[in-house]
Amino acid sequence: MITAIVMIDAATDSIAEVAQAVAELDGVSEVYSVAGEADLIAIVRVREFEQVAEVIAGRINKVPGVIDTDTHIAFRAYSRHDLEAAFSIGFDDAG
Repeated sequence: MITAIVMIDAATDSIAEVAQAVAELDGVSEVYSVAGEADLIAIVRVREFEQVAEVIAGRINKVPGVIDTDTHIAFRAYSRHDLEAAFSIGFDDAG
C-alpha cells in the first residue's frame, strides 16, 4: 500500500465544498481541514505507485476550487502502538 499526504490550497470561499469533493474521490481515504500553510490535507492510499499520479494530478487537481497541491510520499508508518512495542523489547515486567 502506498500512502501519500497531499497538502491542498483551496479557494477560501469553497474550502468545505472542496474537502467534500476530494473526500469522495477514489483513492482518497481521509481529508482534514487544517490550520497552517495548507487549507486541507488529504490522505491518499493506493496499491501501485502509478495510481498516485492518477489520483492527485488526474482527480484532486481537477476539483473546482483546488488552487495548488504539495504531495509527500510516506516511506514508513509509525503508530503509537508500534512505538510502544519497540520500546518494550528486552524489558522484563518482573523487574
